[in-house]
Amino acid sequence: MAVAGYALSAVVHLGFLVFLVWSGRIQRESSASGGLLKAALLVSALWATAQALAAGSASLAWASAAVLLDVMRYALWLAFLYTLVGTVREGQAQPAPRALRVALVAAVMLAALLQGLRVAVGAADRPTSSLVVFVMLALPVLGMLLVEQLFRNLGDHVRWVGKPLCLALAIVFGFDLYMHTQTLLFGRADPDTLGARGPVHALAVPFLLVAARRRADWIARLQVSRTAVFHTATLLLAGVYLLFVSGLGYYVRYFGGTFGRALQLALLFAAIALLVGFALSGSARSWLRVFVGKHFFSYRFDYREEWLRFTAMLATRGAPDEVGRLVVRALADLVECPGGSLWTRASAEGPFRQVARWNTPQIDGEEAADSAFADFLRRTGWVIDLDQLRASPRLYDGLVVPTWLLGAQATWLVVPLMAGDELLGFVLLTHPRTRVDVNWEVLDLLKTASRQAASHLAQMQATEALLEARKFDAFNRMSAFVVHDLKNIVTQLSLMLKNAERLHDNREFQQDMLLTVESSLAKMRRLMLQLREGTPAAGVSAGVELGPIVQRLQALAKGRGRTLEVRRIERLATRGHEDRLERVLGHLVQNALDATAAGGAVWMSVERESGQVRIEVGDAGEGMTEEFVQTRLFKPFSSTKGSGMGVGSYESAQYVRELGGRIDVASRPGAGTTITVRLPLFERQHESDLMPPVPR
Repeated sequence: MAVAGYALSAVVHLGFLVFLVWSGRIQRESSASGGLLKAALLVSALWATAQALAAGSASLAWASAAVLLDVMRYALWLAFLYTLVGTVREGQAQPAPRALRVALVAAVMLAALLQGLRVAVGAADRPTSSLVVFVMLALPVLGMLLVEQLFRNLGDHVRWVGKPLCLALAIVFGFDLYMHTQTLLFGRADPDTLGARGPVHALAVPFLLVAARRRADWIARLQVSRTAVFHTATLLLAGVYLLFVSGLGYYVRYFGGTFGRALQLALLFAAIALLVGFALSGSARSWLRVFVGKHFFSYRFDYREEWLRFTAMLATRGAPDEVGRLVVRALADLVECPGGSLWTRASAEGPFRQVARWNTPQIDGEEAADSAFADFLRRTGWVIDLDQLRASPRLYDGLVVPTWLLGAQATWLVVPLMAGDELLGFVLLTHPRTRVDVNWEVLDLLKTASRQAASHLAQMQATEALLEARKFDAFNRMSAFVVHDLKNIVTQLSLMLKNAERLHDNREFQQDMLLTVESSLAKMRRLMLQLREGTPAAGVSAGVELGPIVQRLQALAKGRGRTLEVRRIERLATRGHEDRLERVLGHLVQNALDATAAGGAVWMSVERESGQVRIEVGDAGEGMTEEFVQTRLFKPFSSTKGSGMGVGSYESAQYVRELGGRIDVASRPGAGTTITVRLPLFERQHESDLMPPVPR
């Protein structure tokens, strides 16, 4: 049995290697892990061949080759697993543990050294020492750790492909773990266990084949109630299966002759592997779920459970780009599909393109929004069964399948996403793991769920549009402030140019003109900085003396041929930015001058009041109504001036509030306006009790 088992293992490993090379199932982007897999399969085939020849001929040479190839086989499989674990963890910024890497290298090197010494002294066919067995036991233990690491870090989108691979390697390492443990405990190798080793290792290869056939880029992708009835039925089937296997095992044990115990062990591991494979298989669970729904209930679905699960799936999005994949997966889980893709439009006039996919390849195609296919989905809202459409086109009014969809042979259903009467997109679902009859119940569930998914997508799109509109609104508001400041600069330069015709020979006017141009240039530079940075160029917050600002405003009014009366000015300071404070007060003075006739009075005062700075700007001009003061004053784009925008008043009020102050307005039509600004007082301490003033 040992000869036949190892020969079978060699043939199976070599056959799978030929299949991989011939079919091109290992993609170029997985060259490292793919090369290790090919090498591991080749060495495993050579090891099984050497074991078969050693068991058949009792040759020391073949036994020595088998011992060395066994260590090499472990090294390659462990390196292959380590590569996959490191690749899977790379996307999560969690590299494989360094201690595990050190343990792998140390265990493989120590095993190679000890087994090499055995071969060198010609003891490859004799019982091994406890030290050698212990070191060889460490290799499958490390292999099981790597399998656990790989399975635990697989994402949901590749778990369907990764499960058969993890199961295959768990079979190999699990049996070797049992074999070496038994040898270490009893002090000798069990001949029956050694005889069963070849068939058990051959059993792992079909699971590798399942993983390879599920996706062409399987290695690259690894880079890593009703419920009660369902579980009851599962446990019942598992119990019946285990009872059957137990009976068969006892029959083989007592009637199998000299190889009965070895065959029993091989049968036991095969039965456990098949049971675990059935439990982990999505197709098996899908078949059992459909079977229970058909034969134990009048309705196939538990709508409460399905709806809660569907809603929970849509609510677990971590980022906007994950929403599409979650929509596909939520719809696919309803009908036991292993994959699908979402097609939507990037703009209102653009075509439908694949924007998200789950366990399906990329489809390079597009569907025009006004095509017959899109119009049919929009007009009817039907879920299209492509198998039925190909067999009976008349059921769909002779609808022609688009060219890009003809090449997607794995596609099964087309589910439209309708938000009211608008077609937001559609979802393509692949064929289910087990056959599902598309009856009225399935169609109604998919239609209802698709409308829920469409509402979710529409809400996301509306949120993105609102955020974009807010960004434009913020930019437009900033632009309004900039336009207002530019208008003031233009007014100042226009007034200077008007007086230049009359006073161009006046030396004082020339100096004042240079200062005005310099000030305007500085203001325009600040505006450019504000536009480039997107935020106000505030400068440095500090104590600001108000007296010099009032004097500059008085001189500016005089240069325009007007008089600003300063009734009271105390030496006070407030905290803020000098340029912005001067712009705020200058705006209030300018409004007072604009609202007052040429001979009218405009005054200003600065004084202390209850621990604050009280700034008053008054005029005897036109005044404002109570309704305007209460509802429209200090609002953007509201002004009593025909050419005004109201932006300056709004900006002034905003900045005063930022400084912790307030603005009060007293005004009557025809009786003028008085604006009172109260700001926090900033006091500078020039002397202290410890350092008295120096007498002058």
